[in-house]
Amino acid sequence: MIAEEFDVGSRLKAMRLSAGLSQRQLAGLAGVPHAQISNIEMNRNSPSVSTLRKILSGLGVSMADFFESDRGVPKGPFFAPGEFVDLTSRIAANALGGGRVYLSQVGDAVSHNLQILHELYEPGADTGELLLQHPSNEGGYVVEGELELTVGDVTRVLAAGEAYLFDSRIPHRFRNLSAKRTIVISACTPPYL
Repeated sequence: MIAEEFDVGSRLKAMRLSAGLSQRQLAGLAGVPHAQISNIEMNRNSPSVSTLRKILSGLGVSMADFFESDRGVPKGPFFAPGEFVDLTSRIAANALGGGRVYLSQVGDAVSHNLQILHELYEPGADTGELLLQHPSNEGGYVVEGELELTVGDVTRVLAAGEAYLFDSRIPHRFRNLSAKRTIVISACTPPYL
């Protein structure tokens, strides 16, 4: 289910101003060009998952807090599909074929020190040319479709029924190069989004 449109630029600007930072200061903290912050805030372009994560780290904010700060997270221990925390359904990923990445989180990852995600990659979806890297360990299982995963200097296309597990400090990237959607169930500890 695709959520209503979310104004990433306005939300980022409000959070930056609330933190008392200029665009240049945030760019410095996040390690991104100043123009990138400006372009995102004016909605001239949409950041990739990896770029937004990097910018939010400069603010000390998680992706979950960025998108769902006003919504309480269900306590569990059981969660219906409508109770997942929508992390990125409103972000356009850097897609080769225009595809998007949708990430839904189960419950409160921070309080459990474990992030469980339902990931959907449309055809052409890509987490971005800037490789992801964070102090965690992560693993996942491809439920449907094919997922190209690069970990360090090794790349492999995983089919449904295959899985992965690696140290997330190693630079990595996820892509769906196929013409069909890909669904992955993953876990990461400690949480990074």
